[in-house]
Amino acid sequence: MHLIRLINATFFAHHGVSTEEKRTGGRYEVDVEVMLDFEAAAREDDLNQTVCYETIYQVAEQVIMGGKFDLIERVAYLIANEVRKLSVQIQYVEVSVRKQNPPVKGTVDYAEVTYRSDVLKGD
Repeated sequence: MHLIRLINATFFAHHGVSTEEKRTGGRYEVDVEVMLDFEAAAREDDLNQTVCYETIYQVAEQVIMGGKFDLIERVAYLIANEVRKLSVQIQYVEVSVRKQNPPVKGTVDYAEVTYRSDVLKGD
């Protein structure tokens, strides 16, 4: 098995529990890791035998920009499940979502969640 990773895709979006967070928005970063067998794609130089990282980016963008969610957990879950649909070759998808400067009483660079969807286990 092989990995495709999209690291630190950055978006300005409007998520959060508070009305203020949803109104003002904030910076979010997304990492996506996909495990699949892309041996044939590499051997034959054939994009049709793998998952295009541009498509993975588009999925992440559509999810994170397409709604206002309370939880970044929900954002990670939705991205992972949409990416899973891209190919039957995918063994798992792991998505991390970071919220820069989360509203906490203290100094924090970001809050981060990671969601992993194992296709073989049906998670």
